[in-house]
Amino acid sequence: MGIIKRISGPVVVASGISGAKMYDVVKVGNEGLIGEIIRLNGDDATIQVYEDTAGIRPGEPVKNTGRALAVELGPGLLKSIMDGIARPLNKIEKKSGAFITRGVTVNTLSRRKKWEFKAVVKKGAHVKEGDVLGTVQETDTILHKIMVPYGVHGQIKSIKSGEYKVEDVVAVIKGPKKEHKVTLMQRWEVRKRRPYAEKLPPNVLLSTGQRVVDTFFPIAKGGAACIPGPFGSGKTVTQQSLAKWSDAQIVVYIGCGERGNEMTEVLTEFPELEDPRTKKPLMERTVLIANTSNMPVAAREASIYTGVTIAEYYRDMGYDVALMADSTSRWAEAMREIGGRLEEMPGEEGYPAYLGRRLAEFYERAGRVVCLGDDKRLGSITMIGAVSPPGGDISEPVSQNTLRVTKVFLALDAPLAYRRHFPAIHWLKSYSLYLDSLVEWYGKNAAQDFVEKRNEAMKLLQKEAELQEIVQLVGPDALPETEQAVLGTARMLREDFLQQSAFVDYDMYTPIKKQYLMLKSILRMHKRIIDTINLGVPYKEILKEQGLFERIARLKEISSDSKMEKEFEKVWKEIDEKMNELRNRGA
Repeated sequence: MGIIKRISGPVVVASGISGAKMYDVVKVGNEGLIGEIIRLNGDDATIQVYEDTAGIRPGEPVKNTGRALAVELGPGLLKSIMDGIARPLNKIEKKSGAFITRGVTVNTLSRRKKWEFKAVVKKGAHVKEGDVLGTVQETDTILHKIMVPYGVHGQIKSIKSGEYKVEDVVAVIKGPKKEHKVTLMQRWEVRKRRPYAEKLPPNVLLSTGQRVVDTFFPIAKGGAACIPGPFGSGKTVTQQSLAKWSDAQIVVYIGCGERGNEMTEVLTEFPELEDPRTKKPLMERTVLIANTSNMPVAAREASIYTGVTIAEYYRDMGYDVALMADSTSRWAEAMREIGGRLEEMPGEEGYPAYLGRRLAEFYERAGRVVCLGDDKRLGSITMIGAVSPPGGDISEPVSQNTLRVTKVFLALDAPLAYRRHFPAIHWLKSYSLYLDSLVEWYGKNAAQDFVEKRNEAMKLLQKEAELQEIVQLVGPDALPETEQAVLGTARMLREDFLQQSAFVDYDMYTPIKKQYLMLKSILRMHKRIIDTINLGVPYKEILKEQGLFERIARLKEISSDSKMEKEFEKVWKEIDEKMNELRNRGA
């Protein structure tokens, strides 16, 4: 037991804590506020407190729990909404009312609920870390796997199917030195990454159904992406769309330091969303972590680590997990505030010198891996982090350090958002470094020339940007007719392909095969237009065929079923017939 010597906001210095070590969780003051030791200097321990320190005084006691900050992992995590240190908000509300009382402690997992455990191994079997002992149907859509804890191996002494609470022993494993009792629940330190057997290359697409992402700037499963953008450009909405439509089985959404009203929207909308694949509520495969901007800053750092630890737990079961961090800028601001109170030497723009390392440590916990265990399960964590640079200036330290460790940059553009072009991802500022490693995947799942078509479309968009400078000086009519056609096709790509409505059933999600056929149709139209112009038909004559351009604009309405290819072939036939008719008329 120690005593408080000094208080500076969320940073408290205590002395006399026996046996203290780095990252031990302590209870501060008479109210037992939760904190964590972040510095040791002789007999003094510096503590960052995860709750409001108003009212506590020097001389009050500090009790060391002797354990690092850890999260409870087991059945019941899904469908939960918790704060940054994994306390379920609905349980806190029952215990303390609408406002969170300081020092309130609640368990992450219910101790009363019973779960139906089905054993998949028999007594006498030899098991090692990561092997699946049994399963629990956590929600209608997710089967929770109870695995042998890390560092445990031996022979099954006893195991039995039945109904158990999370603290009940479901199996006993006789190891070389001692027996290990396995429960449905385990604890894991949040700063310690969970082990795996092997890391795999990022060569499988995280299919999101968003055309600008899947076709132009793809994210690989196990990859890391950042979404920087100014206020009002749609970062949160983009992340919600990716969470809803991506083919990840588990979603972990971390609201880190966002405004309370924005987080309220997420917390009220997510439980209402329907999973498009199972037609069940999306919350059945989602964990929400809420740490708003008016909550204590120290808990923001914890929320990031809590979220990634839960994501790793489900990855180890063999699931693909999408982790949304909104936003890492607020996390960095919390580090800056704590660093200032610790009187650390500031780095660029006042951020701590270790900012880049912390961001790298976080994003490097992403990956597609072979999990521990004999069945060689494959799991992945794909991280998509929003960055909120002040004034939209991505030259600031958080954006630059994030760009160093992520391979996809989805640049949100405020002028596009103001023009109601959503997703407001700018095609000339964004990039993806996963494109080369996904060539084989595109060849198997879409078409062999998918990347070739994508590159052709990008060249047209880049050419349009070059021509716009001339158009602003002399007008479009002064351009050669082939270049006027380039402007027309680039407009089709922007308005009919890149722009996507989140409110229309046929347009909110587009399968990768349909994306390819839509892109092929636009590029086929462009080729026929250029060929027709080269035969002497004026571009203005081609523009009179409004029905044909309208047909291209309505490609998104074609149903994504088995007859889809035949529908597109009809469109291609119409294009060829109209262009032949124009050529004959011109001749």
